[in-house]
Amino acid sequence: MCVFHVCILASHKHSIFYVGVTSDLPRRLAGHRSDAAPGFTRRYAVKRLVYVEPYDDIATARRREHQLKHWRRDWKIALIDAHNPDWRDMAEELS
Repeated sequence: MCVFHVCILASHKHSIFYVGVTSDLPRRLAGHRSDAAPGFTRRYAVKRLVYVEPYDDIATARRREHQLKHWRRDWKIALIDAHNPDWRDMAEELS
């Protein structure tokens, strides 16, 4: 069974956010951290995984991604603070 992850990455606490969905979270994070592709995450050094939600199907994951992308900034901060108050890099827990 494939698991899809909706994730929020940040450059620092209360800074710039990136919301995305992936079926291979370790590979996706490695891509962001290596600056392999040009774009938003490379330009703003968004590399810290601060929030993640697993989903069993891509349609539900994409709906949640879309919802989070349109949330107000303070709602995203509150969501992250509730689950990861220290804004630690959750990628370290994946290893």
